[in-house]
Amino acid sequence: MASYRASESKREQFRRYLEKSGVLDTLTSILVALYEEPEKPNNALDFIKLQLGAAGPEPADAEALRMELADLQQKCNLLMKENEELRNKVRHLCL
Repeated sequence: MASYRASESKREQFRRYLEKSGVLDTLTSILVALYEEPEKPNNALDFIKLQLGAAGPEPADAEALRMELADLQQKCNLLMKENEELRNKVRHLCL
């Protein structure tokens, strides 16, 4: 009987923790949005992840972002090199 009360107390503490941190309200609002969705999504879990902002970019988007990142890193390196060359020219002209 005492172990039942202890586990019940832990459950209640956990429930209060979820309530205080806003988890219950957030999950409730997402589930309500899913319920009110006129055309139910094929994958409810993906809908929930999207609502939570946990869904990552699509694979094609991720690949495009990787390519853009590599391109921008290359441009940045070129600009850093050009900047250094121009600084050296300015130093020589000031002497």
